Amino acid sequence: MLTSDARARALAAEPTGPAPGLRALRGGADGHGGGHADDDAPAAGPGAEFQAIVRRQLELLGEDPAREGLLRTPERVAKSLAWLTGGAAVDARSVVGDALFAEVHESMVMVRDIELYSLCEHHMLPFFGKAHIAYIPDGKIVGLSKLPRIVDVFARRLQVQERLTEQIADALGTILRPHGVGVVIEAQHLCMMMRGVEKQNSRTITSALRGTFRSDPKTREEFLSLARGQSGCR
Repeated sequence: MLTSDARARALAAEPTGPAPGLRALRGGADGHGGGHADDDAPAAGPGAEFQAIVRRQLELLGEDPAREGLLRTPERVAKSLAWLTGGAAVDARSVVGDALFAEVHESMVMVRDIELYSLCEHHMLPFFGKAHIAYIPDGKIVGLSKLPRIVDVFARRLQVQERLTEQIADALGTILRPHGVGVVIEAQHLCMMMRGVEKQNSRTITSALRGTFRSDPKTREEFLSLARGQSGCR
């Protein structure tokens, strides 16, 4: 069984490795920055196989893939899924790069309301919401923009919210080696909203606490209070 340190190192580095066809379709995309794939550029090679599968899905749904509105749909779906799952091929440490800085700061650093979009691995429907991330440095701080990038690395893949929350916390713990890390994610899941129980106003909240965020009740209370948007810290 992996130790907690070994598990954290494995999760931070993760690339899970997409299927060969999808990896080739992504080309040089690294899962962060850049922009959206060009819808007008025709796909070739392994991407053609993926498009054929989407075309067959349309047929099974009773649609005509040859009609005008669906002619480019297989190509667009293939490129869209390549973009939405691009984080699976990215090492979280690569998006941080050299943006680690020596700094004497032993109080909480928090970035709230980081937008995230991911795909539920059970139904391949989106879930979306916000992540709140905090850490207490131990001699090193990270560029603030790197926290949303780390979120994107793990959100842009087939996911469940529970695992996403843990992966972000473990990656930050491995990369920063701080005194503690706290992550809270609030999200809405289309698999619950547009199908199944069809509950439009439900939200799922998950948390992951490491180090002093777990062991020190006052630190935990301060973090959770800030994550809830309450300004008065005790």
